[in-house]
Amino acid sequence: MRLPLLDRDEPEFPDPRWALSEPDGLLAVGGNLAETTLLQAYDRGIFPWYQTPDPILWWSPSIRCVIEPAQFHCSKSLRKVLRRNDYSVTTNRAFERVIAHCSDPRDAAGGTWISADIIQAYTALHHAGGAHSVEVWRDDDLIGGVYGVAVGAVFCGESMFSRGDHGSKIALAHLCRWGMDAGLDLLDCQLVNPHLLTLGASAIDRSLFLQRLQLAHHSTPDWSCFGNVEVPGAMRFTW
Repeated sequence: MRLPLLDRDEPEFPDPRWALSEPDGLLAVGGNLAETTLLQAYDRGIFPWYQTPDPILWWSPSIRCVIEPAQFHCSKSLRKVLRRNDYSVTTNRAFERVIAHCSDPRDAAGGTWISADIIQAYTALHHAGGAHSVEVWRDDDLIGGVYGVAVGAVFCGESMFSRGDHGSKIALAHLCRWGMDAGLDLLDCQLVNPHLLTLGASAIDRSLFLQRLQLAHHSTPDWSCFGNVEVPGAMRFTW
């Protein structure tokens, strides 16, 4: 099967069910990273993932990794950290810093898929209200965070980082705790990995994920209720 080449100016995504089985989920190549293109992609369960200087590659894997907010697994060690109440949590206060930290190389070769083009594109989407970040602070130090794209009641997580004790886990815990009250249906983690499974993630078939994604348009959580207001570390946790 020939991989569809998207028009650079007006890309039209094919049905995600047409994605290749090898490599799993590869759907199309080309297009652009404009705000409208990204929103169109995420709305259909598609996301970009590539490394420069390669062209933009678009994916919709056959198996999707997701977290139900109420099923987030809070380990004993994480509970202990949450109860220390020595940190604060915000959202959309430092999106640019969060995505910059997420782009830091994590292997010996110094590679990262979060290129300057990705940073620019998602920052623009953030300023347009389509992308959000959750930040974890200890005093004035940013010790963890996660960023992603909102599609109705689904939050499509793109990447997270930690520079302190359980920094990224604290961000996810607060996102899930807030999401349970705010009407967040699902956290899309895209690809299955062992770390996410320990946090309560599960693997579901693409067809089921696409159904959940379409149903998620019934509501959109009000990020302003969580955003720009510091949340004490131990507040409102009942796990």
